[in-house]
Amino acid sequence: MKKLNIIATIMDGLAIALVNYVSLILATILYVVTLWIPYLNVGTTIAMSSLPAEMAKGKMINPLFIFDGKYRKNMGEFFILMALMSGAISVGFMFMFIPGLVISIAWSFAVVLFIDKDKSALDALRESNRLTYGNKWRIFGSEALIAIVLLIATSIIGAIFSIGSVSWLEAIGTIICCILIIGVVPAIFGVEASIYKQLTTGEFVGETAAPAQEAPKAEAPVEEVPVEEVPAKEAPKAPKAPKAPKAE
Repeated sequence: MKKLNIIATIMDGLAIALVNYVSLILATILYVVTLWIPYLNVGTTIAMSSLPAEMAKGKMINPLFIFDGKYRKNMGEFFILMALMSGAISVGFMFMFIPGLVISIAWSFAVVLFIDKDKSALDALRESNRLTYGNKWRIFGSEALIAIVLLIATSIIGAIFSIGSVSWLEAIGTIICCILIIGVVPAIFGVEASIYKQLTTGEFVGETAAPAQEAPKAEAPVEEVPVEEVPAKEAPKAPKAPKAPKAE
């Protein structure tokens, strides 16, 4: 079974994110600003969930795509899918946390498959579980590494601007942290797009190709040397016995 390479996946995800960096930031801002609008917010949420699939195909993202009415078409099945996921994951967390975490990773691409492959709620859950099998902790590691870096950066900025407890400095620090978080959002989408592309296509980045085996050298045909036939020597004839004298 092929395994995800965490570092190669993050680098590939950053490369994917750079293609649509500005568009992703604008789409995120539009989503946050309009999140309070009933009915419209369902379509924008579904649209934002489809970003990994769209980015994995190398498409240029239009920030206004989140308002496309097609994303509200399967609203009912989307709610069924979310209810199944949230219910099962909540029960999993009740069993000492780990089962819930495993299930959440196993079903992390169910919504993307629901939108991209037009699968039913149950089929999307099954397919996501199949695709992530054997790579759950690598998927978790790829996304957790970005979250840890972001947490460290925001903590350092917060600590620097909170020195002396000056209110206007703390406000500046908060603004910088918000900008940093919004700036990292495209990277998160890019990593998810890279993972989705690898799992669905089977082409894994950073995979070392097996060394090609040298073809066995063809042996040169051995020329047969004609063997000259040596005539067999005749055996020497035995000397004739002397004739006995005739009796008179």
